[in-house]
Amino acid sequence: MELEDIVEILKADPERVVPELLEDVRNQYGEIPYIMNFMKDLPEIFIPKTLYDNSIMREFKNLDPETVELISIGVASALRCEHCLKMHIRVAKRRGINKEKIFYAIMIGASISNAAVLAESTRALAAEFPGDGSGDEERKGKQCLDPNCEICDISRAALK
Repeated sequence: MELEDIVEILKADPERVVPELLEDVRNQYGEIPYIMNFMKDLPEIFIPKTLYDNSIMREFKNLDPETVELISIGVASALRCEHCLKMHIRVAKRRGINKEKIFYAIMIGASISNAAVLAESTRALAAEFPGDGSGDEERKGKQCLDPNCEICDISRAALK
């Protein structure tokens, strides 16, 4: 959506804009998400949220709609939002995305969610047992020792 279109929407009467935005969402997703239906009677919240969501979910120039939908599925999976997950799976299915791709998006989300739990929890644990070699303070100033680390680009040969 171009800036001029957004300005026109914001200038228009909310009584007219809300139904137009809902119809646009229905055309994009094949349904109106629960949250939007819930907020439709609060135009001061609904309109800016819908415009924001539109700019994030549909206006990327480098991501195709399939990729955006798979990202949405992975994130909904990671956040354990059953309602969002089910809706985005339905949208993906309507867009012709196959079950295997959807499953891999879910698996990526699950892996990231698992890593987030471990990162937070192991740091909390290490903070309670400082100086035993397991915390971040032990690694400060040292190079990464992961031989597969693409960020540091340290090869197996360099570690030997």
